[in-house]
Amino acid sequence: MGDIDFGNSKYYENRELSWLLFDHRVLNEARDKTIPLFERLKFLSITASNLDEFFMIRVASLKDMVNAKYQKPDISGMKPAEQLEKLDVAIHQLVDLQYSTYNRSLVPLLAQNGLQIVGQHEELGSEDAGFIDKYFEENVYPVLTPMAVDSSRPFPLIRNKTLNIAALVHKKNNGEELEFATVQVPGVLNRIVELPPQGEAKRIILLEEVIERNMHKLFLNYDIVCAHPFRIMRNADLTIEEDEAADLLKEIEKQLKKRQWGEAIRLEVEQGCDKRLLKILMEELGIEKQKLYAIDGPLDLTVLMKIYGLDGFEHLKNPKFTPQQVPQLPPGCDIFKEIAKRDILLHHPYQSFEPVVNFIRQAAKDKDVLAIKQTLYRVSGNSPIIAALAQAAENGKQVTVLVELKARFDEEHNIVWAKMLEKAGCHVIYGLVGLKTHSKITLVVRREEDGIRRYVHLGTGNYNDATAKLYTDIGLLTCSEPIGEDATAVFNMLSGYSEPLAWNKLSLAPLWLKDKFLYLIGREKTYAENGRPARIIAKMNSLCDKDIIAALYEASAAGVKIDLIVRGICCLKTGIKGVSENITVRSIVGNFLEHSRIFYFENDENYEIYCGSADWMPRNLERRVEILFPVDDHALKEELLHILNCQLRDNVKASILQAEGNYEKQDKRGRKLYSCQDAFCAEAVEKAKVLSEETLVTRTFIPETSHEGM
Repeated sequence: MGDIDFGNSKYYENRELSWLLFDHRVLNEARDKTIPLFERLKFLSITASNLDEFFMIRVASLKDMVNAKYQKPDISGMKPAEQLEKLDVAIHQLVDLQYSTYNRSLVPLLAQNGLQIVGQHEELGSEDAGFIDKYFEENVYPVLTPMAVDSSRPFPLIRNKTLNIAALVHKKNNGEELEFATVQVPGVLNRIVELPPQGEAKRIILLEEVIERNMHKLFLNYDIVCAHPFRIMRNADLTIEEDEAADLLKEIEKQLKKRQWGEAIRLEVEQGCDKRLLKILMEELGIEKQKLYAIDGPLDLTVLMKIYGLDGFEHLKNPKFTPQQVPQLPPGCDIFKEIAKRDILLHHPYQSFEPVVNFIRQAAKDKDVLAIKQTLYRVSGNSPIIAALAQAAENGKQVTVLVELKARFDEEHNIVWAKMLEKAGCHVIYGLVGLKTHSKITLVVRREEDGIRRYVHLGTGNYNDATAKLYTDIGLLTCSEPIGEDATAVFNMLSGYSEPLAWNKLSLAPLWLKDKFLYLIGREKTYAENGRPARIIAKMNSLCDKDIIAALYEASAAGVKIDLIVRGICCLKTGIKGVSENITVRSIVGNFLEHSRIFYFENDENYEIYCGSADWMPRNLERRVEILFPVDDHALKEELLHILNCQLRDNVKASILQAEGNYEKQDKRGRKLYSCQDAFCAEAVEKAKVLSEETLVTRTFIPETSHEGM
């Protein structure tokens, strides 16, 4: 061990290339013939949405570094320019595979199953063409704004992510001079246009094809030489100088407007686009050749999510799962009495998010509740939690809410909520300068017969009732006094300048959490060196912190068995002799988005389990406010260990990281298939069924007793 430099860059994978491998894993679900057809559409749509964000933030950030002549290599030893070069090749390969999957596999299968997608308006028969033309005139034409470019009208500002149609036109009876024109495909209209049915099949065409067919009606004095859809992606990474911002809320509002007009970093055009038209677009938008994507199919495959939502194809989708009742919290219960009896673990989306909402609702109405404090990172569009917090303030409670204005792509959303909460009388704070507050914590202070008691909810996911049906997360409801004291200290730290001398149970980033993890990993290493039981199981979204990875390598080299469940980015490499031979990495991509963070440390057969809001990434451990909390109750620890073991057992949705750097699914031949997500659904239903039967017995028993009493 003494001769190995665990920090050597050859032992680390590039973060961005690792992320692309994750999007490939999602794409593999779209290519999996065992998955219902419409679910495959959904996965392909997700890959497109993922790639958009990747360009706007990660590729944009690398481009900024290159422009600034930043030369520092990443943990894999690659400089920004090298990363961009490799990414250009890898992303083009990914996009080619996306459209190969769409054209060769999904479109023919959809046609076989009663949904025909008309790809080009030229394919329309006369009857359909007449229908489309009428639809255009009645529904589309009034909304459009055609824009010509000439000496008096400069090239228009093309908004980020919008779909547009560019054309070359010339004046009628004057066929020499070509002029550029464009029209935006309006986002306010449904992009899917249903054609009159033929037999039992449903037929659709996309809105841009409808507009392209009728372009001549937008430029009446011109002949249309050619017309092609195009779409651009812009740098959307906000730069906010918080120290210099007199009003953070106003500064973010100002920066949000700039996001629409950031530097263009990708141009998508229809394959076969006229070269003269393409040259104008590239020059006006400042696009280099490697950032040009000629697309064989519809631009912006996120439209597939709208196709997924079409009626009449339920048989081609997975049955919808309804989150189940939490057994410890029966309907109509006093949630504070139940939490006072014991800690309660929540496992979303298998179990309902409703207890978390009810926790706030009951606190808002309870006459004995004095204060509610909560952090909000991302919430739903019509959030019941926001409504409950506003009601609590109106009911005279002390309500303090930290709204994280810098939650990427939710900034505008969160500004609206912040203003609304302030109007309702809540004390709204925006966190610490230079740090995002990503922790998930709620504190309810209640006056009871024996004094003040603090009730706390801690979670791995956002207070978002919508995504709680899609993301797998862990929540803990407790009235543990040590955790209650820590929760008070957290909010005092966020709202003022007060830091506790010591923490009872919680560990916080950016000051203490990384050291805590390094200590726990180091402790397992010491046990292994002394021949005692040592093991680590860690589940998270991403792993790219160099210090953590180096510590894992050292522990592995000492003999610690390490199983990592990492959904997305993983910069650690497996199978390196003397370095990572004892480490396995698996990624689970299924119907639900794996989002929970759970950490198991054997601790010489006296195991400890922690949950939290942080991944093992520098941004989480060094530049965010994050919380790690222990789960001490033995039964709940067993439950969490069961969750981890089920994930390690999965041989359906799990892909294993190979020593060569690729991910492969396990060979299923001769094995009993096991999907942990399906198993968790079945377990939640079974637990709720037992609860339902117990409730039924109670309800049957009570009226009989009452009747005898009369």
